[in-house]
Amino acid sequence: MSDQPARWTQATVYPDMWADPDDDPRDKGVSPDGELATLQDFLTGYRLTLRMKCEGLDAEQLARRSVPPSTMSLLGLVRHLAEVERDWRNWISGGDPLPKLYGRRDADFEGAAAEQAMVDAAYADLEREQAATDAALAEHPDLGERVGKDEIAIRELMVHRIEEYARHCGHADLLRECIDGRVGQ
Repeated sequence: MSDQPARWTQATVYPDMWADPDDDPRDKGVSPDGELATLQDFLTGYRLTLRMKCEGLDAEQLARRSVPPSTMSLLGLVRHLAEVERDWRNWISGGDPLPKLYGRRDADFEGAAAEQAMVDAAYADLEREQAATDAALAEHPDLGERVGKDEIAIRELMVHRIEEYARHCGHADLLRECIDGRVGQ
């Protein structure tokens, strides 16, 4: 039995939590049925987590580098994940690969600058690339199906996407803490 007043939420008791658990947009209540729906649910949750880690920051804060010589920043992560979504789509297709979004390798991080136009473009790139990759994967609902020139299984691709977002959400948590001390879920 708790001695805390009923009006207190978990976020009141644990003020460092990112969102009140009762209002967390990642919690839809009932867990999904089936393997594909579960994988999609985890991916959606990590995508939302990345956005939440970037909320309320200006262009300078989003572009701030973590610890030199690292070029990692929250803006760089947004750009990197847009680039990675495009790469995954290249794995699915059997045709010629789409060109890099930001030119050369590592330009997603190295080119992240404290400019609002770049921030807006990065979010637009991420949304567009996520939607395009989601649409390409929707054509292959069988998780065991192998696609692309490398014959990668859709299941492996989905798990790899989740792993990529999860790893970078951990980076985002540390980067955000360096900016304003905010940590949590």
